[in-house]
Amino acid sequence: MLVKKAIFPVAGLGTRFLPATKAQPKEMLPVVDKPLIQYAVEEAYAAGVREMIFVTGRHKRPIEDHFDMTFELEVALEQAGKKELLEVVQSVKPKDMECIYVRQAQALGLGHAVLCGQRLVGNEPFAVLLADDLMVGDKPILRQMVEQYEEWRASILAVQEVPAEHTRRYGIVAGQLVNDQLMDVSKIVEKPAPEDAPSRWGVAGRYILTPGVFHEIATQPRGVGGEIQLTDGIASLLRREKVFAYRYEGKRYDCGSKEGFLQANVELALQHPQLGEGFREYLRSLEI
Repeated sequence: MLVKKAIFPVAGLGTRFLPATKAQPKEMLPVVDKPLIQYAVEEAYAAGVREMIFVTGRHKRPIEDHFDMTFELEVALEQAGKKELLEVVQSVKPKDMECIYVRQAQALGLGHAVLCGQRLVGNEPFAVLLADDLMVGDKPILRQMVEQYEEWRASILAVQEVPAEHTRRYGIVAGQLVNDQLMDVSKIVEKPAPEDAPSRWGVAGRYILTPGVFHEIATQPRGVGGEIQLTDGIASLLRREKVFAYRYEGKRYDCGSKEGFLQANVELALQHPQLGEGFREYLRSLEI
């Protein structure tokens, strides 16, 4: 089956960005001229996904509004003859894309957020994208992963090599290398200490999962931090199915941190077709 559905866990409080996130979702923070969540949705759409499932919480209405039609704005732009801006607004949600919203009543962890989408996913493979991780490549990262899924017909985890001192920030995988980009996973551990980490391959914020993971998540006890961990569900899935880790081609910006968010804004601004040249000249004029 093709990967046509994606889950976006967007119920988090964004406490690392307070006070900016006091009254707006962290996923709506802009990188250059688009909110974080739009980058993730565009990546999923480019990979062939057409059903976007947002697992939301209270105070997340701006996300719904962003992907809704804004009648007054579109009429105003049309009457003003601003066709380019009208196209920009209308391109946020292509006509063949469906957006569905489900509430996560309690913040019980990433695994629980994914489980909230079970009824909407059904018995199909699906993607999970974390908007905090802004990922760019010559070929969209999720598109790369879909191609791997189509070859192996098994769950695919996006991974990157991380410094040993950063293993506490990631799910870490170990297993048998298939090639220089792919690992047949035999073990996954959530946020191990450097001395306990089985490797330095850390899971980034992109997954393609088979529906069998739902049962594993639902039957897991709470893990690290007292939360229902997706990593634990995947570890349990390993007993029944193959899981592969794919070292993607591209770059990840950790926009859940202020430093990563600023890096993304600078680097993507430099690549922007309209802003890049002038912004580059401005940076050269600074005394750093």
